Amino acid sequence: MDAVLSLDQDELNEKLIGRKMITGGALQDSLFVNGVAFKKTFSYAGFEQQPKHFKDPKIVCLNVELELKAEKDNAEVRVEQVSEYQAVVDAEWQIIYNKMEALYQTGAKVVLSKLPIGDLATQYFADRDIFCAGRVSSDDLDRVCLATGASIQSTCSDIQSTHLGTCASFDERQIGGERFNFFEGCPGAKTCTLVLRGGADQFIAEVERSLHDAIMIVKRAIKNQSIVAGGGACEMEVSKYLHTYADKNVPHKQQAIIKSFAKALEVIPRQLCDNAGFDATDILNRLRVEHRKGNVWAGVDFEHEGVRDNMEAFVWEPSLVKINALQAATEASCLILSVDETIKNQESQQPQAPQRGLPPGAAQRAMRGRGRGMPRR
Repeated sequence: MDAVLSLDQDELNEKLIGRKMITGGALQDSLFVNGVAFKKTFSYAGFEQQPKHFKDPKIVCLNVELELKAEKDNAEVRVEQVSEYQAVVDAEWQIIYNKMEALYQTGAKVVLSKLPIGDLATQYFADRDIFCAGRVSSDDLDRVCLATGASIQSTCSDIQSTHLGTCASFDERQIGGERFNFFEGCPGAKTCTLVLRGGADQFIAEVERSLHDAIMIVKRAIKNQSIVAGGGACEMEVSKYLHTYADKNVPHKQQAIIKSFAKALEVIPRQLCDNAGFDATDILNRLRVEHRKGNVWAGVDFEHEGVRDNMEAFVWEPSLVKINALQAATEASCLILSVDETIKNQESQQPQAPQRGLPPGAAQRAMRGRGRGMPRR
């Protein structure tokens, strides 16, 4: 719920909820970060000398490579004196120093870039108590910009204070076997991060799928404020209504069709009971009694293995999801019933060509194959 509410309520883009999966620990060790968290990127020597914790830092996001690169294979520089060659080398160094000095003058304490930040820049920033990280993924950097208010810069020459972002705290923490960078307390955060923990990769993957379903349900509930109680309450109430309607108003053979449809709706609470390990027959009988008494929102109680008012217990589902599920199931049933006859082609199940034996003398000719020589006449 907190993850969806942290998004822009007009867009509710669930892709802005970052999900980081870390093997190890228990599910209870999972974290909700009201901001951004991403795995520590590749770093060069000098990174450990950089500070790993800031209060109210300024953040600059770049799409610039801060690394000395070798010339291209087809590059050619013609020089006549050694001093000219030295001038070319000095110019290369001066260019990168100008970039780093421009970043230092902005007052930023955290420098992030999509492209590599080399060992020279890493040591330069470490000497000035600045944290840097290169090769940050595009998704993570975009979420950092949304959370902190920064904007990605493609040059270092004209960075204004309005281009910088900020957050209440930045730190690097050890979680399991990985190190993560955390941006928390972001003023205009419209994104968040969920750090999922678990003992095995398969378990974490299952948690991630369940979490995605829950996020989509909450998103749908926010956009469509009409809700119904879950836990099989809605299906049992519709089933009761159809049974009553068929008994009172349908005297002919169609009554059996309506009652069959009503009975099919009871599959949902029955399956819920089976998944929880409950006695499905006993629970369904109690649900029928409660709905006959007029308890519209009576559903399965998974905490105490019984029946309760799921509307008061805050077990809710968006009514739009329930309507779409019933419509899809009804259409699928009608499609299956519309098939009059299934035709099976018996001939296609036989081999394409009959199995025939070897011609006379084939076995003898095979025995005189390569490696055995030809018999003397």
